[in-house]
Amino acid sequence: MRFNSLRTRLSLAYALFLLLVLGLGAFSIRQLDDYNRVTGEIRDRWLQSTRILGDLNNDTSDFRAAEGSFLLADTALERRDSIREMALLDESITHSLERYRKIRHDDAEDLMYRDFLTHWRDYRVTVNQVETSETQGRNLYRTRSRQVYNRASEALGRLTQWNLVGARNAAERESATYRDAYGWIVAAIFMAGVLLFAAIGFITRSVSDPLLRLAQCMRRIANRETTVPIQGLERSDEIGVMARSVEIFRNNVLELLQSQHDLAEQTKTLEKSLAHEQELTQQQQNFVLMTSHEFRTPLSLIDGHAQRLIKAKERLSTEDIAERAQKIRTASQRMTTLLDSLHRAMQGQEELAFQLAPFDLKALLLKLTQEYQEVRPNLRLLANLDRLAIPLVGDEKQLTQAFSNLLSNAVKYSHEQGIIEIHGEQEIHRTLVEITDHGIGIPAKDIPHIFQRYFRGSNVASITGTGMGLSLAHHILTQHGGTLTVVSEEGNGTTFRVTLKEMSVPTP
Repeated sequence: MRFNSLRTRLSLAYALFLLLVLGLGAFSIRQLDDYNRVTGEIRDRWLQSTRILGDLNNDTSDFRAAEGSFLLADTALERRDSIREMALLDESITHSLERYRKIRHDDAEDLMYRDFLTHWRDYRVTVNQVETSETQGRNLYRTRSRQVYNRASEALGRLTQWNLVGARNAAERESATYRDAYGWIVAAIFMAGVLLFAAIGFITRSVSDPLLRLAQCMRRIANRETTVPIQGLERSDEIGVMARSVEIFRNNVLELLQSQHDLAEQTKTLEKSLAHEQELTQQQQNFVLMTSHEFRTPLSLIDGHAQRLIKAKERLSTEDIAERAQKIRTASQRMTTLLDSLHRAMQGQEELAFQLAPFDLKALLLKLTQEYQEVRPNLRLLANLDRLAIPLVGDEKQLTQAFSNLLSNAVKYSHEQGIIEIHGEQEIHRTLVEITDHGIGIPAKDIPHIFQRYFRGSNVASITGTGMGLSLAHHILTQHGGTLTVVSEEGNGTTFRVTLKEMSVPTP
């Protein structure tokens, strides 16, 4: 078993703690045993000796008094009572002496005890002589009996004093032993507490704190905080093994996050590709719809002029036929221009190839007004263009497409027998054109999106359209440096305002 193993060190710490507990217990038991020995000596020797000597002092004094009562007795009954009392006291004294003899004493105390016992036996012999003769007994009571009793009493007094001194010394030793035991036990408990706190500090510093730090690292790594520093990698114990495992976990998390990132990027790429393909598909569908829709006006013009030629071929002059044919040709050219514009729009070309040249905006708008009037004879298209007298510079074909889309939008969303107003005027360095219809109008929430490609208002679901006309018109006018704004109220019609700035023909 390696010493640097955490299990080994913890086991050693627990073993040392167990030894500390056992040692503290053994030391405390030893101190208590010393105290118990001293108190046992007081209890079993000195207290017993003191009690017995006290009884001997009382009994011997009572025996001397009973001897005197015997000599002073007037009747035989009183003498018998005195003799009976002395017999009882003698029996008690003998019992006390037997008890005292069983107690362990030192040599000096034994010598004093034997001295008392010798004098007391001499006294008892003398008392027996006193009992035999009343006259001689009184003389003996006053002389020899008193002398022998005093010697026995003095011996008993010395023995009692010796016992009292020994008991006092034993009590002092008991106090000192208690103080020593208390002090040593308190010191041992204090040392045990210090060692216990040291062990707790060691376990906290080497085990608990590193584990808590590793747990915190795991939580932070789980929260995708991959720059977390991992402590304890250099350790060779179980904490080091756990730290290196956390490092492996962090590396795995890094690889997983990188894989997730790569998958997310691939997903985004696939989503973009899918969206692009869907957009292309939608554009193709819209292109078909737009082509069918945007070509309707010029085709209607071609069809209308062709029908008039057929119906009035015998009544038309050469000039009328040439005029009709020119209108058909113009409508065909518009279809070609429209097709080119739509093709560029479908290819996402934001910049249009302009061919700037002076043109008559008034004539352009009048021609468009006439064409749409012929297409929708039930509408009234009113053109107020007298204030457009100055030719403009721009791409006439592109601007024709833009204004055609605006007029087409007005015609499409007007009511039957409705009125469409085309107003134009020129100011210094700019030209203003307004096309106003009194049709269904545009909802307020749709106005911010009305020039977005493929966007259609929420109230035109039943009317055919692609959402490309206004977007293309806005793009053409913006490329000319102009602006296109809209004012509309749902149910009350719409006004499109075109502002074109003055442009010059580029120098070749």
